[in-house]
Amino acid sequence: MHKEIKDRQYNMNRRAFLSKSALGIGGAALTSLLGCGLGGGGMPEEQIANSLNGILSEGKLHFAPKAKRVIYLFQSGGPSQFELFDHKPLLNKLRGEDLPESIRRGQRLTGMTSGQDAFPLVGSQFAFKKHGQSGSELSELLPYTSKVADDICIIKSMHTDAINHDPAITFFQTGSQQPGRPCIGSWLSYGLGSMNENLPTFTVLLSRGTGRKFGQPLYSRLWGNGFLHSLHQGVQFRSAKDPVLFLQDPKGMNRQSRRKMIDLVADLNQKHMEEFGDPEISSRISQYEMAYRMQSSVPEIMDTSGEPDHIYRMYGAESMQPGTFSANALLARRLAEKGVRFIQLYHMGWDQHDNLPGAIANQAKDVDQASAALIMDLKQRGMLEETLVVWGGEFGRTNYSQGLLTDTNYGRDHHPRCFSIWMAGGGVKPGITYGKTDEFGYNIVENPVHVHDFQATLLHQLGINHEKFTYKYQGRRFRLTDVSGDVIHDILS
Repeated sequence: MHKEIKDRQYNMNRRAFLSKSALGIGGAALTSLLGCGLGGGGMPEEQIANSLNGILSEGKLHFAPKAKRVIYLFQSGGPSQFELFDHKPLLNKLRGEDLPESIRRGQRLTGMTSGQDAFPLVGSQFAFKKHGQSGSELSELLPYTSKVADDICIIKSMHTDAINHDPAITFFQTGSQQPGRPCIGSWLSYGLGSMNENLPTFTVLLSRGTGRKFGQPLYSRLWGNGFLHSLHQGVQFRSAKDPVLFLQDPKGMNRQSRRKMIDLVADLNQKHMEEFGDPEISSRISQYEMAYRMQSSVPEIMDTSGEPDHIYRMYGAESMQPGTFSANALLARRLAEKGVRFIQLYHMGWDQHDNLPGAIANQAKDVDQASAALIMDLKQRGMLEETLVVWGGEFGRTNYSQGLLTDTNYGRDHHPRCFSIWMAGGGVKPGITYGKTDEFGYNIVENPVHVHDFQATLLHQLGINHEKFTYKYQGRRFRLTDVSGDVIHDILS
């Protein structure tokens, strides 16, 4: 007998033995290893059987949700809070003077500025004004966001544990600086399930900004399922001819043939599942079915040609150019309308270590109009109250210049100790500013908000107690917020 056949026969026999052993003592061990949160009850196969239902569906939420879905406008690279949200006139008065050690307090620096002999303070060269009845102070770089100042909650006291991009973005998305954990969208897919059987529960859209076009890259693991089942991973929609890779039928295959093929494959997979008990087989069956349904639903959702002219004007001229932030923001609204649970937009280009004034002006222009339009569009459709919108990056920027400070130019390094984001809708109080930094914009002096606090609050608005929402893996119960996090009740209505 051929060696490869012998090897396969041996492996199949070994797998069969192990899987059948699971019916006895091994079954208890397997249940312990794979058992899910909320007491670990139930095998994952039972939860996968109907991928539309999350483990918290059908009245099992911890409390009544304020939001049904999330649109997360992630600004990759770390937007400078000084040029956008956190006005610090003192920095302009002390321009060029060295950052006092009493303010820095020995905080660690990145390798890009740790060798500098001095840390010259630099304020924003852009003007700030108060807007709306709330009086929220915003930069002139955000004229459209200023128009929705009374609809957003600006948090100026965010802080994080990471000082470099990859761990910092991973921390925001998964609750850990180390890769391998499920991201927010995967957790919500697992917990809440889908609201539309023809579209993924969790979708991802990418755009590249004009600020620093080829800055920090993004990795697909940021929308990965980690140790959750693979049906919970995010599905990336591209701006190319095929929005989702490998979705189209091969040449010569019609829909009837495709349906017959999927049914036959599902039968084979089901028999394989019954024999070996591998929960990923059930995931694969669900994915084949979803791919079949997406063949008609995805092209429909991606085709925005039917949108009226006033919507294009609202989102800006770039909303007609696939792959731009504006076009993706419009798609986010369409996906939200169709019942997609978690919509993640990543916009790259905010990592401005040099030439910050010019770069951030362009970058802000990329996103300002469309971000505000999304708020207004959701509001006019009666969807904002049940849609939580988040805008922000992985950390902030330093109050001192990285490298040479000139009369017209400067850069800023990474600053995890304090930075700004905003949230809107989904039961968040509109028109408020929360948290405060010192007059140097270097340390938080009022209402600090950690990344895990932000994640706990996001889950809370969807009806989930972050401490009870766990998944048992390798003997430990994991959660999005790891071992900390408090809901920020002060910003909730």
